[in-house]
Amino acid sequence: MQSTIGSRAFQNARLQKKNRKQADALLPTAVAAYRAGRHAEAQAICRQVLELLPDYFPALHLLGISALDCGRLDVAEQALTQAVAIEPRHAEALINLGLVFFSQKRYEEARKVQERATAVKPIFPVAFTTLGNTLMNMRLFDQALEAHQRAIAAKPEYADAYCNRGMTQLLMQRHQDAYESFNRALSLNPRHMQATFGLGLVAVNLRHCEQALTSFNAALALSPRNAAILAQRGRLHLQMGHFDQAEADFDAALAADPMLEAALLGKAHVNVLNGDVAPAMAACNKVLQQNPLSEVALIWLGACLAEQGDIAGAIQLFDRALEIKPDFEEAITKKIFALDFFPGSDFAMHQAVRREWWERIGARVARRQLAPSNLDPERRLTIGYVSSDFRSHSAALTFLPVLTHQDRQAFKVACYSCSPLKDQVTEQCRAAADIWVDASQMSDDELADRVQGDQVDILVDLSGHSGGHRLSLFARKPAPIQVTAWGNATGTGLPTIDYFFADPVTVPQSARPLFAEEVYDLPALITTDPVADAQPTPLPMLRNGYVTFGVFNRIDKISDQVLVVWSELMRQMPEARIVIKNGALDQALLRDGLIARFVAHGIAESRITCLGASIRHEHIAAFADVDISLDPFPQNGGVSTWESLQAGVPVVAKLGSSSASRAAAAIVTAVGLSDWVAEDDAGYIAIARRHAADPAALAQLRATLPQQVLSSAAGNVELYTRKVEEGYRTFWRRFCAAGT
Repeated sequence: MQSTIGSRAFQNARLQKKNRKQADALLPTAVAAYRAGRHAEAQAICRQVLELLPDYFPALHLLGISALDCGRLDVAEQALTQAVAIEPRHAEALINLGLVFFSQKRYEEARKVQERATAVKPIFPVAFTTLGNTLMNMRLFDQALEAHQRAIAAKPEYADAYCNRGMTQLLMQRHQDAYESFNRALSLNPRHMQATFGLGLVAVNLRHCEQALTSFNAALALSPRNAAILAQRGRLHLQMGHFDQAEADFDAALAADPMLEAALLGKAHVNVLNGDVAPAMAACNKVLQQNPLSEVALIWLGACLAEQGDIAGAIQLFDRALEIKPDFEEAITKKIFALDFFPGSDFAMHQAVRREWWERIGARVARRQLAPSNLDPERRLTIGYVSSDFRSHSAALTFLPVLTHQDRQAFKVACYSCSPLKDQVTEQCRAAADIWVDASQMSDDELADRVQGDQVDILVDLSGHSGGHRLSLFARKPAPIQVTAWGNATGTGLPTIDYFFADPVTVPQSARPLFAEEVYDLPALITTDPVADAQPTPLPMLRNGYVTFGVFNRIDKISDQVLVVWSELMRQMPEARIVIKNGALDQALLRDGLIARFVAHGIAESRITCLGASIRHEHIAAFADVDISLDPFPQNGGVSTWESLQAGVPVVAKLGSSSASRAAAAIVTAVGLSDWVAEDDAGYIAIARRHAADPAALAQLRATLPQQVLSSAAGNVELYTRKVEEGYRTFWRRFCAAGT
């Protein structure tokens, strides 16, 4: 028996030796195929070797590396896990297994095997810099920097380590350090694609768009079909207002990598801008299927829900994004915007989320040291206006009257334009300014330097938390006095902003302690220039025999709450019609969805007219077919309210419990129509019915209302501007009296 066993062992040993010899002979062929980029051939040979010797470490390791390069992460993980089990102290195998886990976003597992590699081989630069990348993705930035420094100490001429250090510094907002790290990498390897790309990312963060574009183009010259760089260039084109080029880059990136998260989300962004909600939602859901923790996908999906009127669902998604990334500024901003539309929200809720922005974002910004001011209380003051909306935008309609009517003897006007988009309105704004600065490619610190260099006395935010805002500039406080006004006038939550232009209706005395800013009253929250060449039009109901209500607001302002009220009004007035006009109604999905909401409340489709986009004078002319405008809530109209009144069409408004839900009531009250303002839903319906029942009085009001508007302190833009200037002078006198 012992002889038989010994014979078998001998035979097995001979077979093992033979197989080992074959494996040793095959492995160089596999290595050559791998180095030539023939991965299928290399992997096939490795499998052939492993059939001979299942625990042959070199074949397992090579198979894992090749599969990793091909993105076959499951195969790579299996092979490298087995390889590491055979040789647990093989540093290169540990590093490669860590790269597999890293690619799968399993960062804690990656960290463990990478730390094992550094323990096995303490002077191993690749191990330290890959560990640094993992720590960076775990947002352990200080530890990541230490790991990259150890890699550089081990190999001072290691370009990859400098590049990786730069990426960490970039995420830490240490832009100058990142810039130096990327340039050091390029000095060692002038064709280092990732370092070239990194310089572009630094430039993006500093708003240096042209420099960023040059860097991205250079990186793409080195790697023409690199999907990640194409997606980043697409995002840059969006920032620059090059929407067609952005979409082309996202499409090219998706052609190279159909599941690339950045490209899918960039495409979703473009679709939202174009009003194409359905494909945007599809792209977001595709991202969330592969990465449920994508905070960016969550906010764009939330934006789509908000566009469709599901404000509660949108806010839930924004909150989920903030759970994942608490300092995600865009999620906070979108939540702030959505809450203005949310029924039941109030002053306390609105100001709380604005304080959240300050605590998570603004409070981290270093305040500027200001030079002493000339404390002459009556001298000419320099007023600086900061906005991304010095262009054809509804916000511009609210501040352009002040710019154009400002007393240039008493006030020097500086405009800091933060958008690359320009049109004829831009030229109007520019003509109204003594100083015009294109700040679209300035970082916050660079812009703060310019504001201080221009010796601005009062700096005015014209955006609030709306898109393109520069509140991080105002957090730095580069001017002695700061004010928020007009463009998105709901308060900012920034203790560095001193005053908020509002009015007694928009912000009642009881709510003012909730605001970070001191509220200063104007005749109304906003004003607009009178409609050019507007002529009174006859009351439509006199020829129609029925009343026509009008809603010329964004359709995302049509909440379920207001739709219930409007539907009840239509039921009580069965002959009435309603005209809804907004550019979004050119999209069939949104138009049909809105009509379906009315039909669900028992209002026949035949009583609803939907009108889409038109140029402004045609938009104003459409009021000729409206008897009474209905203001939405909780998010009221602003410019649309003024347009209706200036066209002679009175507006039914309701007082709410936040700035956004009281703006229309403030405007209507300011022009002398306080009897058109309701306290509740029943009162809203009663006002509409009462005035519709008296066509003669309505016709008389229609004929006189435009002049009534022009005679009011709120509607007369010259009088309104004088009130603004009184505010500026009051602020400055207080500042001088305090001796600060």
